[in-house]
Amino acid sequence: MKHAPEVPDVVVAGPVSWNEIVHLDALPDAVPHTVFANGSYRTVGGTSAGKALNLAALGRRVLLRTVLGDDDAGRSARAALAVPGLELAAAAAADGRTERHLNLMGSGSERLSVYLHAPSDVPTSDPGWERTLAALDEARAVVVDLAPHAQPLLAEAARRGVPVWADVHDWDSRAAFHRPWVDAASYLFLSSERLPEHRALMSERVAAGARLVVCTHGADGATALDADGRWYHVDAVPVERVVDTNGAGDGFVAGFVDATLDGADVPEALAVAARHAADVVTSEGLAPARSEVEHRRRAI
Repeated sequence: MKHAPEVPDVVVAGPVSWNEIVHLDALPDAVPHTVFANGSYRTVGGTSAGKALNLAALGRRVLLRTVLGDDDAGRSARAALAVPGLELAAAAAADGRTERHLNLMGSGSERLSVYLHAPSDVPTSDPGWERTLAALDEARAVVVDLAPHAQPLLAEAARRGVPVWADVHDWDSRAAFHRPWVDAASYLFLSSERLPEHRALMSERVAAGARLVVCTHGADGATALDADGRWYHVDAVPVERVVDTNGAGDGFVAGFVDATLDGADVPEALAVAARHAADVVTSEGLAPARSEVEHRRRAI
């Protein structure tokens, strides 16, 4: 007798990649020269992998809708995503190849990401798509990340009236690619890195109907604006040693979503998100292990 699949707390849709991470003293100048790496390794990447792994580490049931190839990179990514609480609903890449990046990491938070292979589009007719649609109305939160293959879910959520959480990263307010996510988001996350007038944009999005806009500022913390026009700020949580900044932003979003589902108000959710982002940068990979998260919670 078959049992019905468990209803996820959160649906996450978007990119998963297999990455080569290279740590350097500083990002190289654009002139011919030789540099020596401080270390390198291969690991799963992609903003949706980061959010899904962090939500699973926080104890959430997560359905991850993405695209993977039938190649060594895809098999490695699947293995890395095989963690408790994470259900993978992956479509087959049309070209059989998995998205891959080369990430050059400076000694601070700076990063240069080189796309070695971009993801291919997929039809919305595979079993993973049907499973995702079945979960769409029942999940407590739906996160749709920046990827062409995630856009059909963005449209489907709008058609069904399902609120969407969207993270547009370092959008500059002009790039047209990000606009469907910006317009669709009930809960919008972005970075001030390329937005000197971020407060004006945040106010604009709330006026347009967003329930909440959160803008992160790296080491300077984060700012939020809710639908009632109330502003909030949280400082970044200091850490003794940064191990890996990959996944910090995704960890922040995951922490905020997790706290919100637990009933936290905006200030509480911001504080939880900042703490979890600090846990991410002091751990290897995109997310700390679930056991690490549980240990730190007991220590608070």
